[in-house]
Amino acid sequence: MDAAAQGSSSPQTAGPDDDMENENVLMKHVSFFDNNNDGIVYPWETFQGFRSIGCGLLLSAVSALFINTALSRKTIPAGKKSSLLFPIYIENINKCKHGSDSGVYDSEGRFVPAKFEEIFSKYAVTHHDALTGKELSNMLKANREAKDYRGWVASWTEWEILYYLCKDKDKLLHKETVRAVYDGTLFHQMAKKKRLSTGDNKRN
Repeated sequence: MDAAAQGSSSPQTAGPDDDMENENVLMKHVSFFDNNNDGIVYPWETFQGFRSIGCGLLLSAVSALFINTALSRKTIPAGKKSSLLFPIYIENINKCKHGSDSGVYDSEGRFVPAKFEEIFSKYAVTHHDALTGKELSNMLKANREAKDYRGWVASWTEWEILYYLCKDKDKLLHKETVRAVYDGTLFHQMAKKKRLSTGDNKRN
């Protein structure tokens, strides 16, 4: 039980981790792709989102196809039928949490600080606040659950895309970058950086 639940925390003493533990940051993470803010993400919005953070046409198209077809059915609200438009309903995104992951999101989509810190305390051997490609691979292998092949593929895809897009010139994936993924701010940062570099004031 956290301090807030025990009544010993206050707005003055609560930190960012306290806020993240009490909100569905997984929804915030996915909401980046919701261009019209209607609570639903369609494949073309996923495609546009990946393009806006600097991904090429092929990666954006493949990612949109993979993500929406994999997640859509699980998020369909009760009483609604599945759609060939493969919409992702953000309100139910926590239902898409897969196995063989880091556990940083709990079953309700909230941030779990201890699990986040564990990524680096266990696997960041070369640098305490960054992962090499090999260390990332070691983490993915350690998180695999027996015969959870879908979970293996999902985790590998998520982390490999993150590493490909966000590693620095020394091929390191930094802790602050990974945290920004989980708190839902990374994609916005990347989109802003791309807009500034191209002189484009609109998200494309």
